[in-house]
Amino acid sequence: MTTYKSIHGKRVKTFATDLSGEQSEGQIFFSTASPGREFKSAVATAAWSSGGSLAIGHQDTSAAGTQTAGLCFAGSPPTGGIVSTEEYNGSGWATGGDLNTARRAAATFSASTQTASLLFGGSVAPNPTVSNATEEYNGTSWTSVNNLPAVKYIHGGAGIQTAALAFGGYNGTAAVATTEEYDGTNWTAGNAMGTARYSFGSAGLQTAALAFGGTPPVTAATEEYDGTNWSAGGSMNNARKYLAGCGIQTSALAFGAGPTAVVKTELYNGTSWTEVADMAVAQKHHGGAGTTTAGLSCGGESPANTRRVTQEWNISANIITSDTWASGGNLGSSHYNRGGAGIQTAALAFGGIPIIAKTEEYNGSAWSEQNDLGTGRQKLGGCGIQTAALAFGGLEPSRSDKTEEYDGSSWSEQNNLSAVTDSLAGAGTQTAGLAFGGINPSGTTGVTEEYNGTSWSTSPGALNTARDRLAGCGTQTAGLGFGGEPTTNATEAYDGTSWTEVNNLNHSRQRLAAGGTQTAALAFGGTPYSGAATGDGGETEKWDGTSWTTTARMALGQQSLAGCGTTSLGLAFSGNPDRDSTEEFTGGTTTLNLKTITDS
Repeated sequence: MTTYKSIHGKRVKTFATDLSGEQSEGQIFFSTASPGREFKSAVATAAWSSGGSLAIGHQDTSAAGTQTAGLCFAGSPPTGGIVSTEEYNGSGWATGGDLNTARRAAATFSASTQTASLLFGGSVAPNPTVSNATEEYNGTSWTSVNNLPAVKYIHGGAGIQTAALAFGGYNGTAAVATTEEYDGTNWTAGNAMGTARYSFGSAGLQTAALAFGGTPPVTAATEEYDGTNWSAGGSMNNARKYLAGCGIQTSALAFGAGPTAVVKTELYNGTSWTEVADMAVAQKHHGGAGTTTAGLSCGGESPANTRRVTQEWNISANIITSDTWASGGNLGSSHYNRGGAGIQTAALAFGGIPIIAKTEEYNGSAWSEQNDLGTGRQKLGGCGIQTAALAFGGLEPSRSDKTEEYDGSSWSEQNNLSAVTDSLAGAGTQTAGLAFGGINPSGTTGVTEEYNGTSWSTSPGALNTARDRLAGCGTQTAGLGFGGEPTTNATEAYDGTSWTEVNNLNHSRQRLAAGGTQTAALAFGGTPYSGAATGDGGETEKWDGTSWTTTARMALGQQSLAGCGTTSLGLAFSGNPDRDSTEEFTGGTTTLNLKTITDS
């Protein structure tokens, strides 16, 4: 009898639980896991998914590196260009070192890395002034080095920091076909492209580069460089300009385009282009980095002008979902500056402005009104869970020191804070609470108080940066405080005795909300809005215990909101101006794409 092993070389194994891990791609196995006994296999698919939002909106931007260690830098607005650099860790962006020369539409290349990149040419102020400036990035800062032989922008780039290639572009008067090679110190002229063009996609290395698309006129033509000469390659299926690319000469990806932004994606195998899965969001004037199995698109200009968009391309046996915000059930009353406690599926909202004592409970889908606080107030602190919460301080409208405990049904008054305080942050539990920052009779403060389930005591450790309207999360012995007024991005960690300054938020803001722990926190909303003019207070950042990175933005820009939950399941509610709205945060996941094998 012929067996599968004699055909393929491996037996079909039986497992009581489904396989996990991408290494199982293509393996056929028999699963006895519930709900049934089935033959299964892990299958690779190609798709785009959303990544963490850029901290600042870019178009005409440059990109480099990989999907898990990427760079996005330069771009517009303003028309003269920007100096900002952002670094991507595979889920979100963090601020990097600024360029020495603000510019847009400068070439870079996906073969360079996050810690060794190169930027050359571009348009600078007053716009459009074409530049030949070249800078090198070492993972921390940019250094000006020898200039290109001639000015150009919207040109192509390939290679690495010590062996780079510049080709094509626009010199301010006309399209050019010139090629320049960089050896890590100097630029020298190479042989010209077959066709002068600009606003095209590029990929590859100095000795094996690729140019595709561009204008004028808008073309689908591809050219390949062998280190000496350019020759024609296979044409794309769609003529386009303002596109991005990544990969190498024999395995490249082209995505997006203009003049009207599109979602088209094509894959090149060294001979011909094949249309593959579309982008989730149409983009043009964007940056591209990575490979044909793990690509990255950042910034750009879509029909909705969403310059902060990040998209990830994967050919993988995993199904990848991104962090997302979604609408939850509306509160029964419209207020802001409320206190909050709990988790996404069991949350608590209390107090607020106009000054009220209302309390509402959330069950994961809807809010219901409960017994009121003993004293109505706004700008109060809160911590704990839905059935054992703590409310403290606030404005009545006079400044308050009142403390109340909630048992899942009603509030009871407890011993007061050591000082009347409003606009403070809270963390911890009902029996081990933490209050810090805010405004007391002396003004903005860094005072920290600890609650033991009966009374408050002042900690010897005060915040290093006194502030109010800040956010906090964590526990009494492992707390985290960040943001606040005076408007700051300062972040501090508490160990039960003292506060230590740690890495800052990417966005300076106040009146924000938070959820999570000292090693896995979520910061969202707040004011003033940061970044480009399109910023609307929907910024969200994740803390991993070391640094903050951007992630999916809230649908509604809000300030003076309340929040709770975790980095996997967070909750934002009752902000201004959307005072009765709720948004639910769900962390991204990666799961194996298992398929059941049938005989049909």
